[in-house]
Amino acid sequence: MNIAEKLEYSFPSLKHRNFRLFWFGQMISLIGTWMQNIGQGWLVLELTNSSFLLGLVSAVQFLPVLLFSLFAGVVIDRFPKRKLILFTQTSFAISSFILATLTALKVITYWEILALALFNGFLNTIDMPARQSFIIDLVGKKDLMNAIALNSAVFNAARIIGPGIAGILIGKLGYAVCFYLNSASFIAVIIGLILITVEGITPKTNDAKTKIFEDLRDGLIYIKNTPVILTTILMIAILSTFSMNFNVLVPVFTKNILHREATDYGFLMSSMGIGALIGALTLASVSKRGVKPVYLFGGGFGLGIFQILIGIQSNYLLTALLLALSGWFMITFISSANTTIQINAADEFRGRVMSVYSLVFGGVTPIGSMYSGTLSQKFGSNIAFIVSGIIAIIYTLYVLLFQYKKVYGTKV
Repeated sequence: MNIAEKLEYSFPSLKHRNFRLFWFGQMISLIGTWMQNIGQGWLVLELTNSSFLLGLVSAVQFLPVLLFSLFAGVVIDRFPKRKLILFTQTSFAISSFILATLTALKVITYWEILALALFNGFLNTIDMPARQSFIIDLVGKKDLMNAIALNSAVFNAARIIGPGIAGILIGKLGYAVCFYLNSASFIAVIIGLILITVEGITPKTNDAKTKIFEDLRDGLIYIKNTPVILTTILMIAILSTFSMNFNVLVPVFTKNILHREATDYGFLMSSMGIGALIGALTLASVSKRGVKPVYLFGGGFGLGIFQILIGIQSNYLLTALLLALSGWFMITFISSANTTIQINAADEFRGRVMSVYSLVFGGVTPIGSMYSGTLSQKFGSNIAFIVSGIIAIIYTLYVLLFQYKKVYGTKV
């Protein structure tokens, strides 16, 4: 078996031309996105010297997702997904170009960054669920789990590569270069979308004048009446809110418990990214066995256990290892939940289902940040890690003991 055959056997989603075009475009674009994330954060701190105002940018960027995700699902189910994604990705490129130009001309202000963050938040409200629900149209149900795991792998590889490149470029050439490169990186996605030969399933409704609120209500009723989707979405909601706040807890833990500096914090986050990347590739390589609940529940338990272990120790290298393992199990849980939801969702409801997924996964970020930040400030980041891990274990155990048989109906 040659290398190409081995790759196709381990990663069968790559045999689909449409997915390859989409995936390689994402690979380039996500590196640019992480470069902009790092550059934008440092630029805000340079302009304001305020951690609160930096946090406000993040909150504003997720606010539209929290408020409008449900309505976005109705839009996604009414229009071809490829064209929607083409619109959002092109708009992201324009937004990055504006940020880069304002920065290069040295006229950028905090409020302009905030306005662009809000604009990107509205785009993300459509873009995230549209991209998630588009994947099954590219690969089908059989290879869906493999495709989702490979998407997670690309995201985490970019999280390792992008910040490193950004750090070098900011020091040598300034912020604007990072933003211009991010704008250019969307070209790869746009070209791929133009070459893709499927639009994505757009169901035809009997009544073309169906109101948005009626469509929204139908989608929520569908989720409520589909136990496997409802239960999995609730697991995502609980764990995302209470157990996936590493961006808040790790810097505080690094400073107050480990007594380390910013460079060491960067290495810890990279360790978590490496663990998540390996976890995603591992899940992709075993995805041919099908969607198994053991990945979902194992991911939830593992995430909780390693968070508790982080909280009860104060060794720097051990923290790096435990964060890598946390990243591994977190990606296993997220990818398994995503696959479980999509495989069990009817085509005509998939956009609305994935919009709810985006709401409980990304939209709760401001709530989770407030929870973890408050808990960490009052009791310490080590206690916050322990509590977060306990919540993950308890809720996963609750679903396993009291809901598993009637919802999933298979052996773990």
